[in-house]
Amino acid sequence: MSGSDWFLYVVRWIHIVAGITWIGHLYFFNFVNGNFSKALEADVRKKVVPELMPRALYLFRWGAMFTFVAGVILLYMYGYFPLWGAMFTGQASGPAFSKGMWMLMGAGFGTIMWFNVWFIIWPAQKKIIAGVRGDAPAAPPELAARATLASRINTYLSVPLVWGMMAGAHSIGGHYLALFLILLFGFGAVWVFYRHAAKISTKV
Repeated sequence: MSGSDWFLYVVRWIHIVAGITWIGHLYFFNFVNGNFSKALEADVRKKVVPELMPRALYLFRWGAMFTFVAGVILLYMYGYFPLWGAMFTGQASGPAFSKGMWMLMGAGFGTIMWFNVWFIIWPAQKKIIAGVRGDAPAAPPELAARATLASRINTYLSVPLVWGMMAGAHSIGGHYLALFLILLFGFGAVWVFYRHAAKISTKV
C-alpha cells in the first residue's frame, strides 16, 4: 500500500470509530436516558445529571467532530465534491453518480447533525447542566425543548445517513424515488424505536 492508501485507510477508520461513538451516544440519549431522566426525583437528578451528562456529552460532541472532519477529508480525496453541482443541475448520471448520490445524501445529513450538536445541543446542555448543578440560574424550558428537538432531528436523520454511507461504499444504484423510500423507511423506523423505548419494562 502506498502512503496515500494508508492515509485513506486511517481516515476511514477514524470516521467509522468516531461515528460509532457519536451515534451510539445519540441513541443512548434519545432511547435510554430521556426516559430514565423522567423517572428521577428532583434530588436524585441534581446528583446524577452533573456527573453523567458532562462525561457522555464529551464523547458525543467530539465523536461528532471527528466524524465530520474525517468525512470531509474522505469526500475531498474521493472526488465527490464536484457532484454537488451536477446533482442540482440534472447533469449527472451513470454508476458514479448513483454511488456519489448516496454518499452526498449521507454527508448532507451528517453535516446537519454535526451543526445541531455543536451549535444547538451542546450550548443548551451546558446551561442546563449548570442550572441543575446550581452554578447558574435554571435554564428556561424552551432551551431544553430546542435541544430536544435538535436531538430528535438528528435521530431521525441517522438511519438514512447510515444507509447512504453503506450504499455508496457498496456501489448500490439508485435514483430520487429510492432516496424518498429510504427516507420514509428510516423515519418510520426511528418513530417505532421512540414508541418502543418508552414502553420498555425495567423489570428483569
